Amino acid sequence: MNTNRIKGSLLIAAAACCYGMLGTFVKLAYLDGFTTAEITVAQFSIGFLSLLLLSSGTRNDVIDLGKKRTGRKDYLKVVAAGSSLGLTSISYYMAVKYIAVSLGIVLLLQAVWMSVVLECILNKKRRRIMQIVAVLLIFFGTILATGTLQHTSAINWTGIGWGLFAAVCYTATMYSSSHLQLQLPPMKRSFLMVTGGFVIVLVFFAPELIRGFSFKIFLTWGILVSLFGTVLPPILFTRGMPLTGMGLGAMLTSLEVPVAILFAHFLLGESISLLQWSGVIFILVAIILINRRKLNANANKN
Repeated sequence: MNTNRIKGSLLIAAAACCYGMLGTFVKLAYLDGFTTAEITVAQFSIGFLSLLLLSSGTRNDVIDLGKKRTGRKDYLKVVAAGSSLGLTSISYYMAVKYIAVSLGIVLLLQAVWMSVVLECILNKKRRRIMQIVAVLLIFFGTILATGTLQHTSAINWTGIGWGLFAAVCYTATMYSSSHLQLQLPPMKRSFLMVTGGFVIVLVFFAPELIRGFSFKIFLTWGILVSLFGTVLPPILFTRGMPLTGMGLGAMLTSLEVPVAILFAHFLLGESISLLQWSGVIFILVAIILINRRKLNANANKN
């Protein structure tokens, strides 16, 4: 592995760790009495202002992909697509309000097989046997990781529902990030996506903002949630992904699962059984299988 791939791998691993820590910070904010509205609005407010400053210092030249120069409608498309980013945060934070962080991150990872299905529908391509096996592994791993076989009656289905909806929104976010207006500089696209997310968050929580809002969140957990959820990951991903390629990059992002579980264990006291750990391993193996061809293709190019 050359120096650039090592550097890119470290950047993406750092981004994955940021996302992995996020659920624990949100849970701790809940324990301090803050609401989902306060946490999410603070995250996107600080993230919007931070990325605005960072993107204003970058060049506005489009990347030459054989496309016409970007117009206002193209910018609006990216902003509109960013609504899925806001909905991902809202639904994921609602999920960890009812269920453990370790379970929430497993449900969020359902976006892996959802992305495979979405790609199959949009591109009208038949899936390879290995991808089908990987999807089945994810299903089986999720059953083990969520503890469904052990205590069905104790499962909070409200939290499960929010977690699965977060995965749907996350799938839409990943598709938009990898297909929409790629001629724009990465930092500019990140800012436009966060802008769309910020708008949907304000609309979604408008009633709570009117009734009352604790601005103390901006001086406490809001800074951490925004830093690790909105500011650092886009910067690390946009710099690391071109150096590693999509295959290796996608596999490295799965590091957020063990990081989320370990942080939840040490900071929140959440426990996870050996059977649940085996489910997580099944999911990680499935992610490797799904992205193996991309990784091999990228390695052959180098």
